[in-house]
Amino acid sequence: MKPIKDLPYRKGVGIMLFNKEKKIFVGKRIDNQSAWQMPQGGVDGNENVLETAKRELQEETGITSIQIIKQSKKQYTYDLPESIRERIWKGKFKGQEQTWFLVKFLGEDKEINLQQKYPEFKDWKWVLIEELENLIVPFKKDLYQEITKEFKPFI
Repeated sequence: MKPIKDLPYRKGVGIMLFNKEKKIFVGKRIDNQSAWQMPQGGVDGNENVLETAKRELQEETGITSIQIIKQSKKQYTYDLPESIRERIWKGKFKGQEQTWFLVKFLGEDKEINLQQKYPEFKDWKWVLIEELENLIVPFKKDLYQEITKEFKPFI
């Protein structure tokens, strides 16, 4: 296993999706019974980050009725814990460097469909923005606090 300092970050995106009630979408991961998260994923090939965000949102939730409100001012990073680094992305990355998007959901809840080709979530719910940091895995907590601080004024 390569030392963590020699590993790159995987380029990715994250989506803070909110509804008419100003609640945030979170999905419960299939591969971790206690982990909830906002939609996110890696950039493929020559995709730009906005294209990636729209694709990942649709692939993970079926959602296409959206309005992009804001792109994060910076890229956020998180490091994977050593205990799972080899399992995730075959140990090629130390974590992710993500561009985040604040996105308004314009549709109805019936549009949400987790039964996708490669499902990531087994359940979903809308939560208050203040609840996010208590739902997320510990290694992403700081990232979620920063994103919440940046996006909350625009919801």
